[in-house]
Amino acid sequence: MYATKEAIIAKEHQRDLECTIFYIDVRAFGKGYEIYYERAKELGVRYIKSRPSAIFQNPQTKDLILKYISEDGKIVDETFNMVVLSCGLTPSSDVGAMAHMLGIEIDNNGFCKTDTFAPVDTSREGIYACGPFIEPKDIPETVVQASAAASRVQTLLASEKGNLIKKEEYIPEKDVKGKMPRIGVFVCHCGLNIGGVIDSKGLAKYAGTLKDVVFATDRLYTCSEDSITAIISAIKEYDLNRVVVAACTPRTHEPLFRDVLRKAGLNKYLFEFANIRDQCTWVHREEPQFAYEKARDLIRMAVAKARLLEPLNTIELPVEKSVLVLGGGVACMTSALELASQKFNVYLIEKDAQLGGNFRNIRYLIDGSNPQEKLNEIIKKINSNSYIKIFLRHRVDSTSGSLGNFETDIISIDNGKKTRIKHGAIVIATGAKEYKPTEYNYGTHKMIVTQLELEKMLSENIFSSKNVVMIQCVGFRDEKHKYCSRICCTEAIKNALFIKEKYPETNVYILYRDIRTYGFKEKYFTKAREKGVVFIRYSTDKRPTVELQNEKIAIRLEDPMLKMPIEIESDLLTLSTGIEPDPENENLAKLLKLPVSSDGFFLEAHMKLRPVDFASDGIFLCGLAHFPKFTDETISQALAASSRASSILSKGTVTLDAAISQVIDEACDGCAYCIDPCPYKALTLIEYIHKGEIKKTVENDVAKCKGCGVCQATCPKKGIRVNNFRLDQLSAMVDALLQEA
Repeated sequence: MYATKEAIIAKEHQRDLECTIFYIDVRAFGKGYEIYYERAKELGVRYIKSRPSAIFQNPQTKDLILKYISEDGKIVDETFNMVVLSCGLTPSSDVGAMAHMLGIEIDNNGFCKTDTFAPVDTSREGIYACGPFIEPKDIPETVVQASAAASRVQTLLASEKGNLIKKEEYIPEKDVKGKMPRIGVFVCHCGLNIGGVIDSKGLAKYAGTLKDVVFATDRLYTCSEDSITAIISAIKEYDLNRVVVAACTPRTHEPLFRDVLRKAGLNKYLFEFANIRDQCTWVHREEPQFAYEKARDLIRMAVAKARLLEPLNTIELPVEKSVLVLGGGVACMTSALELASQKFNVYLIEKDAQLGGNFRNIRYLIDGSNPQEKLNEIIKKINSNSYIKIFLRHRVDSTSGSLGNFETDIISIDNGKKTRIKHGAIVIATGAKEYKPTEYNYGTHKMIVTQLELEKMLSENIFSSKNVVMIQCVGFRDEKHKYCSRICCTEAIKNALFIKEKYPETNVYILYRDIRTYGFKEKYFTKAREKGVVFIRYSTDKRPTVELQNEKIAIRLEDPMLKMPIEIESDLLTLSTGIEPDPENENLAKLLKLPVSSDGFFLEAHMKLRPVDFASDGIFLCGLAHFPKFTDETISQALAASSRASSILSKGTVTLDAAISQVIDEACDGCAYCIDPCPYKALTLIEYIHKGEIKKTVENDVAKCKGCGVCQATCPKKGIRVNNFRLDQLSAMVDALLQEA
């Protein structure tokens, strides 16, 4: 995936660049990775399944010649201008010494040793680990484990929480009321993201010509420490009372720059963001002149709006110190136990009649662990914990409120009884389900089964087959399910190893596209080959075919290397099907106003920076509801969600954004046009008596309001407005833009 990313970026910089990636198996196993891999192929990145045997330099041209065997068996010498070696990760040289000093164990690979069911706990209590220190991994998994380790620390120190907190002191805010705007504009070069497409210096020079702009400059990286210091200095030196930053995205950087204003003595709402990366250079990379013109427009609009900004005061509300956890599997129970260990009340809502979820169907893990023993242990802890209240056979009926102050009605599936719960955070751990295939005659022959069904047969000793064929990627990595389900290859190898160890005379064939046993799971792939499991690759345009022949099953395919047909007579066909999202995700997403991906899984706020958060504050995500994953990954993400929820519940109050709707009493006549369109249900029609007459008006619940402006747009009387987002001044803003144009 690293090679694929670099190839795509290289081609973005030079469209006619020819990129070739030599590979053994494409390990595009993460969320969104398969689509990214397909995008690379569409852009012209060439993938060759081969391991080059040698590299020579052409003495005349200094080019490099790679020698490799092509997929049709020919020896090829191909010339390249540059060769990039994709190297793996190894432990740091000082890991052994540090482990010895701390008294923690390391594994045979030299990484920190952890357990499947305690993925961030080291061998010594009170010492936790995360990231590539445990095993090579990508950024999302690293960030998840970091939050998981933080959660374990939070639990360990729960009794001491809050004792050493020092409130950050800010200098008094400058009073800007009645003063003419003095705007500072800071344009970010952002490396090649912005500066590689448009002239950031030219933009800064242009910004300096706009009305009320008294200072404008460009910075290489506006979010860097030295740039932040420079912004604070400029605010003081030029007496700025409004600040505009033209950079990447407010999703990740707006809180940072608002805090910069506070440190400089300005109200944080006197800041405006112009997104000249996501909405400009990224989408108009091939049209730099148009991108430059659009960036000028975006900056001019931001400056026009900045003139109208007013200081606002934030609102603080007390936090409801309890959490709602939806689901009943390992992720849900892990999160519930972790939060309960920190003395928070947990309401666990499960639609089934018993706890355990999909984990009830897992008989053994690839490392030999007994999952049912661990599951029973977790359920026992859940049932005996006084901080956890369990609602089996219940589902969410409705929810309202916001960060720190939610109200959710749950309803009994059996009798329809409703229960209202107040809570400060929500953890979504509703799981997913095994895909039941329609391919390869599944359901028409008793000896055509899924991997889960084979696992059950093996654990219950009802297995007697002599020839077993497993077909990978059934129903996945195609138009039906475009993603890789991550676990299927390892599950197939797990069952294949079980068969070879218990029934060594049985032949096992695994028909695959790419084997994706990533990380330390690679050793099981090697072990399976050593045990005699036969791996045969097939191509997507020539998938295996199945023919039923009485008690036997004939599987036919073509070996892409030998270009020869192969026929295997089997008495058991196992289909490696993946995990697909729970169909109820869609309803739950609508109730909680949460996004789902194109694949149907819940969509996190940011894949790398906020992998367990939703865009809606106070709601967190873990387990199979997020994407297919292994047990240790599920537990890590559950701990991470607990950490994020705990960071809210630990506070006495929560600060709400001040950019919310305000009802203008003298203009509002209670027409209620604004109430139904409000997506957050923050508005209520109320009646009151004034001078003996019954009057109507609208009341805004500040805890629910997000300041989206829908109410303002639908009000015919201009009786409601959003602070710093006012339609009644839009005409003045347009006039200003026209004059400057």
